[in-house]
Amino acid sequence: MKFIVSVFLTVCTVLCAAAQQPVDLTVAAERAQSSVVYIKVTINARQRTVTYRDPFADFFGDSPFSDFFGRGNGGNRQRQVETPKQQAAGSGVILSEDGYIVTNNHVVANADEIQVKMNDNREFKARIIGTDEASDLALIKVEQNGLPAIKVGSSADLKVGEWVLAIGNPLGLTSTVTAGIISAKARTVGRGRETGGQSIESFIQTDAAINQGNSGGALVNVRGELVGINAMLVSQTGSYSGYGFAIPTTIMQNVVEDLKRYGSVQRAVLGISGMDVSSYIDKLQAEEKEVPDFGTVSGVYISEVSRDGAAAAAGLKSGDVITSVDGHNVSKMAELAELLSGYKPGDKVRLTYMRDKKTYEKTIELRNLQGTTSAVEAVDEFTLGVALRPLTDSEKKELSLSYGLVVISLKPGKMQEAGLTKGVILTKINDRELRSTDDFNAVVKEANLSTDRVLWIRAKTQSGLNKSYTVELGEKKEK
Repeated sequence: MKFIVSVFLTVCTVLCAAAQQPVDLTVAAERAQSSVVYIKVTINARQRTVTYRDPFADFFGDSPFSDFFGRGNGGNRQRQVETPKQQAAGSGVILSEDGYIVTNNHVVANADEIQVKMNDNREFKARIIGTDEASDLALIKVEQNGLPAIKVGSSADLKVGEWVLAIGNPLGLTSTVTAGIISAKARTVGRGRETGGQSIESFIQTDAAINQGNSGGALVNVRGELVGINAMLVSQTGSYSGYGFAIPTTIMQNVVEDLKRYGSVQRAVLGISGMDVSSYIDKLQAEEKEVPDFGTVSGVYISEVSRDGAAAAAGLKSGDVITSVDGHNVSKMAELAELLSGYKPGDKVRLTYMRDKKTYEKTIELRNLQGTTSAVEAVDEFTLGVALRPLTDSEKKELSLSYGLVVISLKPGKMQEAGLTKGVILTKINDRELRSTDDFNAVVKEANLSTDRVLWIRAKTQSGLNKSYTVELGEKKEK
């Protein structure tokens, strides 16, 4: 009996001592470090138009002599300037042994050349497979096999207080590992307000040091599994000050899958606008308004329902409060966004919501931003059947144009169906000036992900006649 008690006490002592030891993160670092790459981006010099104020405008004004002096139009002038060649750097994570690498959209946006440097110092050229500004993720690829792919874990299993490593290339220091804990989950930081566009936000917050250059790198758990893509830091100084943010793998995996298959993200939406119930209550109290009794202080308050969205079709209304999706409790908007990121348009979900303090449950078929359930393929010059080039300086002078893209060839496709011909000069699409093929691809991508999916094209013939064309990027499907 004494022997058994002695053994028991010894085991307890060993276990207690082990529990008091610092967490060993060396295995996690060894497993994940070789899967994180250094990304160098080159952006070539570009021509752009700048508007400036003529210092003599106030003196001459818009008099009958203004055109003679070239000082009309209220004193505003435009001139062409050339932006210098730029280089930037970030990080990426190898997802497959055949060369697919995930990084941040802001790392490779507008890149003319992408160079990837491995942990073993090998270097390869990479190409963009697809980008997604809303989630700030991008998928690139190098043409190599046998690369050290990381094991992807589940960010949904993370717990606040759990140890993690941030691996990347901060401040020009390649292959750097920092450690910290999960500080919070499902954080929003208002990135959409900064970019002026749609933003999918449900960040993992960590106090592992994340600095410039860490963007696109790996956030891994103690087993070396990828649980997030390091995205940004929030700091008064622009450098690490206690916390950073990573995109969870629950969002990343769906984005990567869609970019690989379609070239664009098939984003499922409910078709609502809203905010956390607690935030809405705080807002009403700050405005000294009456606070309704919602029957809950946890959930997503619906402030507006899109007319042709999934929520409207299911009968949801402004003032309803969503409390769960497929049995997963939802306490704030970021959690709802993260849950929906795992679904595709056409998927059905069981939604629980409250109205007038009563609980209801409905099955809803999710739709895309266009209000349909069909897949939205990526669209660019190639898929539209057109090849373009910018006007040369001599062509601009001859045609009295300051910008434009010449159609140099056409093949069967939507542009040819709309009536475009070889030699016509595209000047604007949806009121955006076309100065480069990048401008064309950007406005087409934006229109493709909009509600109506239409290109309104303004053009000129070589003889100077004005032309206009309408190109529908997709046909409306029956709902």
